[in-house]
Amino acid sequence: MDIKIIVATHKKYWMPDDKVYLPLHVGRAGKEELGYQGDHTGDHISDKNANYCELTGLYWAWKNLSADYLGLCHYRRYFTRSNPRNCEKKKEEVLTGNEFEQILRRCPIIVPDKRRYYIETNRSHYNHAHYAHDLDLTETIIHEKHGAYGDAFEKVMNRTWAHMFNMFVMRRDYFDTYCEWLFAVLSELEVRADISKYNPVEARLYGYISELLLDVWLEKNRLEYHEQNVAFLEPQNWIKKGGKFLLRKVGLQ
Repeated sequence: MDIKIIVATHKKYWMPDDKVYLPLHVGRAGKEELGYQGDHTGDHISDKNANYCELTGLYWAWKNLSADYLGLCHYRRYFTRSNPRNCEKKKEEVLTGNEFEQILRRCPIIVPDKRRYYIETNRSHYNHAHYAHDLDLTETIIHEKHGAYGDAFEKVMNRTWAHMFNMFVMRRDYFDTYCEWLFAVLSELEVRADISKYNPVEARLYGYISELLLDVWLEKNRLEYHEQNVAFLEPQNWIKKGGKFLLRKVGLQ
């Protein structure tokens, strides 16, 4: 089984030595060499990285890699067996190619464990974290150009959980179908959205929106998937994150 998982990064960082992983310098166009494969070769959208985030790497993999299974993870975020507190020990828990193969023989799609919000829906969470009109515009595009996904979009937006982080591994046929649909939606959003006055954080619009679109695609197509633990390789300040969330919730940020 030929599996290739790109590790999206914009800087030098620790990388797993398993051959299943391909470190990929996203947004490589116009940047200094890091020693990794860049996403600026062949058919690419590397110059859109400021807005598409890790999706420039996803697009590059879609258009330029050949493998039975393709996937995406991040330089600080991996699929792991468990999630120990010690960051160095987390590296020892990163899944190997053999472990991915065992899972994929049972199920053709791997996604992160559900991220649960409990007190709000996906729509509410997005609207408090970002600009609500961009999600509304995405919904309009779904109904106008991809109407078969309308019910799935509504269902996913009303859930209190999601498979986040733009992380997954898929059998090639599913990977191709997903990317074709995803980039069709985002390309239309790019035409309609006005981000000229967005700050650099909010300008990452297409990366944020795509995190929710994965579940829309899975829901509409009723696909079986395997959920896998995800670990962050750096400490997370949950008190700070929680504080920012509450400030957004009451409209003070």
